[in-house]
Amino acid sequence: MNRYLCQVVAMAVFAMVCQVQAVGSAQEADGAKSGGFQEVKVSEEALRIHHAGMLFDGHNDLPWAMREGASSSFEKRNIREPQPEMHTDIPRLRKGGVKAQYWSVYVPASLGDRNIALLTTLEQIDLVHKMCETYPDVFEYAGTAADIRRIVGEGKIASLMGVEGGHSIENSLQNLRRLYDRGARYMTLTHGKNTEWADSATDKDEPGKHGGLTPFGREVVLEMNRIGMVVDLSHVSPQVMHQALDISKAPVIFSHSSALAINKHPRNVPDDVLKRMKENGGVVMVNFVPGFIAPDAEIAKDRNARGTVHVVVDHIEQVIKLAGIDHVGLGSDFDGVSSLPLGLEDVSCYPAITELMLQRGYNEEQIHKLLGGNALRVLERCEVVAKEMAAESAGSKESAGKQ
Repeated sequence: MNRYLCQVVAMAVFAMVCQVQAVGSAQEADGAKSGGFQEVKVSEEALRIHHAGMLFDGHNDLPWAMREGASSSFEKRNIREPQPEMHTDIPRLRKGGVKAQYWSVYVPASLGDRNIALLTTLEQIDLVHKMCETYPDVFEYAGTAADIRRIVGEGKIASLMGVEGGHSIENSLQNLRRLYDRGARYMTLTHGKNTEWADSATDKDEPGKHGGLTPFGREVVLEMNRIGMVVDLSHVSPQVMHQALDISKAPVIFSHSSALAINKHPRNVPDDVLKRMKENGGVVMVNFVPGFIAPDAEIAKDRNARGTVHVVVDHIEQVIKLAGIDHVGLGSDFDGVSSLPLGLEDVSCYPAITELMLQRGYNEEQIHKLLGGNALRVLERCEVVAKEMAAESAGSKESAGKQ
């Protein structure tokens, strides 16, 4: 029996009912109308379903939190022990049922202006490898979908890396390949500022500078397809979203974005893009950041509105409504933000999402797709596309040699 399934029994002993305080969303009218708090009581059935699946989260900023708060030292901050100043530590990862994680190797976009973005990103990659070496019974680096399945089957957390911003490659395809070779498996095309080849959704100084992707930006997308690196469209402008979908030969992801229909923040995904995800085969991994998920009406009343776990599930359902159940996932942003929705305060709280999905009528198979099955499928398909492109290239060279 999988070690994680065995843990369900233990979970039932100390967490038979996981209670999370949350304010009801518009769709949870019974709690919201009273203006009171609404508890999500996680049932034994929801716990069973949750831990039987593969929770594969798209974005956790633990590496940068460790760099900033502990000088990148697991001796100074031992995550085997509870770390209340953070959202993530090993006990809470286990309680939350996390089985695979894209650890963000984020570095500030400003480092690109100083030509040290690549170097600093490599240091963050080294930190993730160091974490796996420090806690080998808990984490193991995964470079492929097959690695993920094996590592999860051994009861450990499969650890992948995502580069958060194209500034990290310093305008070089060779640097892109170098990051892939060091272990990065997705790259977000921009962060909060435009790169020299792609527009960010939130660059206030030069919004829409390039009209989307430049010719080099298009080369970046295709090179990512060629090497098997997942294209991440979180943070980019709508023009970049559409252009990347037009040219990518492989499925894309939004590693940590939510639905624009509910919250008008430019970091979120417009409906017309959501409708294209089915054809592309990609996944929108719903984010937990209050400023991206709290409904517009709530933010209008209180700019610091946190939102709730119920609202996060509303975003999940909006993605499902327009893209389908095969194209939604979770991309929390834990340890990358100072505030989180009520009911999703740290990595132990994921089971509340499973409970609410169950309450809203989703079955076990559908919930497992949301938790991580879809994200795993995208990675696997990107690997296949890379092999197909390599075979096509080899065939073209062979034909040219015969002429």
